Amino acid sequence: MSALTVRNVEVEGQAGLDVALADGRIAAVGPRLPRAGPEIDGQGGALIPGLCDHHIHLFGLAAQAESVTLEGVATPQALAARIAAAAAARPDGAWLRVLGYHESQAGDLTRADLDRLAPRHRLRIQHQTGSLWMLNSLALESLGDGDAPPGVDREAGRVWRADAWLRHRIGAEPPALAPVGARLAACGVTAVTDASVTTDADAARRLADAHRGGALPQRLTLMSGGPLAAPADGAFRVGPRKVLLDDHALIDLDDFTARIAGARAEGRRVAVHCVTAAELALTLAAFAVAGVEPGDRVEHGSVIPPAAVAELKALGLTVVTQPAFIRERGDRYLAQVAPEDLPDLYRCASLMAAGLPVAASSDAPYATADPWVGIAAAVDRLSAGGRQVGAGEALSPAAALGLYLDDPAGPGRHRRRVVPGAPADLCLLDAPLHEALREPSQDRVRLTLVAGAVVHAAARA
Repeated sequence: MSALTVRNVEVEGQAGLDVALADGRIAAVGPRLPRAGPEIDGQGGALIPGLCDHHIHLFGLAAQAESVTLEGVATPQALAARIAAAAAARPDGAWLRVLGYHESQAGDLTRADLDRLAPRHRLRIQHQTGSLWMLNSLALESLGDGDAPPGVDREAGRVWRADAWLRHRIGAEPPALAPVGARLAACGVTAVTDASVTTDADAARRLADAHRGGALPQRLTLMSGGPLAAPADGAFRVGPRKVLLDDHALIDLDDFTARIAGARAEGRRVAVHCVTAAELALTLAAFAVAGVEPGDRVEHGSVIPPAAVAELKALGLTVVTQPAFIRERGDRYLAQVAPEDLPDLYRCASLMAAGLPVAASSDAPYATADPWVGIAAAVDRLSAGGRQVGAGEALSPAAALGLYLDDPAGPGRHRRRVVPGAPADLCLLDAPLHEALREPSQDRVRLTLVAGAVVHAAARA
């Protein structure tokens, strides 16, 4: 791999430095380094480690581009208009894949409601949580007969936590991943952890191939609900075993601890989906029995009551949260959550003050894939409507950025730095760091490099 030098950059607060890259790593950092190949003028901007998204769903994000989204839909009339417009652009009988539904938009949708919304198209609507698909009659008929897994209610047209079965019945080809890779690179993201519990050998192979071919230039870490083996060429790293909890049908404690033991037998950590206080309470009980290994994780931590903070600390668990939900769903939280419970939502500052390892992520496609939105939301805690949610959980700009700078193998524990010997996974901003963080934005990203190779260059770069 050829050498490259990025000149005149700010590194960890020191201006006027050069950074030399060779063989995919940082070779040297210092002023006026000798010429050793191609050069890039950093124009005084901050050179920081590339950002990590510690919890994302790559296939779901890719499919979003081919779907109808419900952003801005707040009434039944607006929902009907959005679906009607999409249907008009597709031939009769085509599939309509609609994402981001919440009951606040039009109540609990029935199969009959969906039939009225799309009488001539096969309609499936995904709940905002990603846990539920709602199908109309034409869609159900196309799935055929035969055995269905638990969670499939044909009569009601509801498919709960059975995405793999649904994809198989539909027969849809996996969506293209190159636009996802380019979109993340434009945000300065150089590493991602795909947190999908459904990842199997086939899905892992597709992701690995996308990385090998350059469609996904980011370094990949993959979670899964079952066994998973890393390829010899390192196209992805195997991450924690995922335990997916659902509040309405929680697994028992023995089942939970057995899953933790199964992960340990594979030499893996455990990541637990926790979006309610009940799910968190069960998780804490399970880890108290089974024991915690460094790197065991609570995903989301959407609701963390004050008493749970001390328990998380005592156990040594990591929390991987999503500040962007405050921006994107904060107005609904303010309308629906009791005022005394609002400080429990997507905690950041109180967890870090207690000494917990904390990292951030997008959970895309269920929130924006842009980490700079999450950074801004972690600082100001403002909803889209400009109202503050949990002001006491606000972070400094530097701390908010830091949530995205850890090694994927140790979120909240192992901060990456621009130092000799480190991988040359870097993000060049258009200004010194303190200035860029005054208004965090994807527009600040001039250049993104993975293993010393440029994977994104802004037009102005």
